[in-house]
This record gives sequence, structure tokens and C-alpha cells, in this order.
Amino acid sequence: MSIENKNLRVLVVGCGNMGASHATAYHNLPGFEICGLVSTGASKEILNQKLGGQYDLYTDFYEALEITKPDAVCISTYPDTHEAYAIKSFESGCHVFIEKPLADSVEGAIRVTEAAKKANKKLLVGYILRYHPSWEKFTELAREMGKPLVMRMNLNQQSHGPKWTVHRNLMKSLSPIVDCAVHYIDIMCQMTRSTPIQVSAIGARLTDDIPEWNYNYGQLQIRFEDGSIGWYEAGWGPMVSDNAFFIKDVFGPKGAVSIVAREASASGKSDSIDSHTKTESIKVHYADLDQADEFAKIDEYLDLQDEPNHQELCNREQIYFLKSIQEDLDLSSATEDAVNSLKIAFACDESVKTGQTVLL
Repeated sequence: MSIENKNLRVLVVGCGNMGASHATAYHNLPGFEICGLVSTGASKEILNQKLGGQYDLYTDFYEALEITKPDAVCISTYPDTHEAYAIKSFESGCHVFIEKPLADSVEGAIRVTEAAKKANKKLLVGYILRYHPSWEKFTELAREMGKPLVMRMNLNQQSHGPKWTVHRNLMKSLSPIVDCAVHYIDIMCQMTRSTPIQVSAIGARLTDDIPEWNYNYGQLQIRFEDGSIGWYEAGWGPMVSDNAFFIKDVFGPKGAVSIVAREASASGKSDSIDSHTKTESIKVHYADLDQADEFAKIDEYLDLQDEPNHQELCNREQIYFLKSIQEDLDLSSATEDAVNSLKIAFACDESVKTGQTVLL
């Protein structure tokens, strides 16, 4: 069914942080029409009030899908529902925008992609950093530093209050290095354009508020075929240090590229969603030496003018989602990348739990 001359009717499932941001995009952008908000708790009422109180509210996803008959479904629920909701949406003839991770298992992610192909509908995974011009520039500059690359990244979150509730709920199904690391594994793969061949990871369980099998702090190391290596760490909880929680740093034979977010990385900002994507400036360091072995070039700071906040990034994701449907864009490569990064993240999770290096 062509939607070129009518709004895309979207059912929003999950009305927490990300769901609210995507719903706000649908509410404000031309080309979209929200046909319902779904959540099991009060978040749908809170969101609806913020959006003017005009939308139909539902507690049960399957009932909402049957009643509203949307063109597309936006899934921003906890990961353990992603697979079932996405597959049912495709079977109902809907396009799907789904927050990362694609599913709570690699097998589930593959089943979702197969359902999208069978239904001939669009599947777009919410890898928000792919829509950030500063991160695109960061990736581009990293590729200019030669091979192999050393990639160091983290995002530790000193969470409390409602954010700690969200993190506790997330950890009922996934660890932080699966839920959060898929973003940065995806970036590392883009930077190296090389195949990961080995992972090793460690983790620590620092609270009894999560399942016994899970951990709320983890760090991973990835070795790539071209000799590049990557490190990432993620910790969630009230006990997590907010010192040096925001590191985005890459170096190679020709020099180094770093995201320098002085304000976003300040104490007390580790639990701020806007801080997680903020760059402020990119520092470029060149390894060139003169005859006295002193640096031949001074460091450069790129202060990029197009610095979107979190809501604007969600807007850009949804604009691309609409474009992919209207222009029948091929999303298979991006989907394959999403599955691949999830495979690597789960391999890291296996390494934590077994204490063994995992070959990919």
C-alpha cells in the first residue's frame, strides 16, 4: 500500500525514555500519525498528557495491534518482548522500527529479520549514533589514522531513582555489555571495516537487586582480523563511579582522534541521556615528528556546528524510517550489521560467564 500521499499510521509500543522520544518525533514531524500508545504501566498516560492528551491508550500490545491496524509499529519495550512483538507486527502487515538490541538472543534476532523478509516490510533498528553527524565524522577521521586501530570506549552510568528502576528491569534479560555495547561494537566495526575474530570479557555483580546469573558491570576486548583491537566497558547502578565514565578515543599509526565532551562528561552527567550522545568537539592528534622528534603538527579541535540533541537524533531516525518506506530503500546491510554486533556482544557475554576467550 502506497503511503506517499497519506500519513504513516504508527502504533507506539513502550512509552519510557526512548518510546517517548520516538512518539514525540511522530507527533511533531510531518508524514506521521500516532494511532495508539501502548504500555503496561502509567508511562502511556504521562506521555499522552505531554503530547496534548489526544491519543488512544492501550495496555495490551496484541489488542492494540488488532484494533488500530497500523502501517508501522515502533517497539521500545524491554528486550525480552522485541522478538514476539516484531514478528507479530510483520505478520500483521506492518513496517517495524525497533530499539536496539534487535532481540534478546541471536537466534531471535535472525527470526525477526526473516519475518521482515517474508512480509516484505521495512525493519529499522534504532542505532542512534548512525544518525549523529559528529559520530559520522569521528568514524571517518578514525579511518584516516592507519591500521591497526586501538579503540577505547566506555559509557558507565551512575543511575538512581527511575533510571535505576529501568536498569534493573533491563538486567532481568540482558547485561549492560549486551544492551549498551552493541552501539559501540557497531562503531568499531565501521571504523575498522574488518572482521572481529576473538573476544574476551570480564564482569562483576555489585548488587543483589539483579538476577543471580547477571552482572551490572562488564568490560570487553575485541581483536579484529586486521590487527585492530577494541575495548569497551559499561556499568549501571548507584554504586558506579562517574569519574571518566565517558571515553571515546581511537588511535593508530598516524595519530589519534578523540571525542572531547567537557560538559557532558562532567561529574553528575553519567545518567543523562543527552550526555550519552553529546560530542561538543573532536580532537585530532597527529603522530608526525620533526628532525628533533618533536611533534610536527599541532593538535586540532573540530567544533562541529551540527550538534543535535537526543530528541533531534530520534527525529532524524524517524525521518529516515519514513524515507526508507516511501522510497523502498534497501535496509538489509544495516540489519545485517545489527545482527552481527549482537552476535559479538553475546560472545562477550559468554566470555564473562565462562571465563574463556571466545573465537568468532
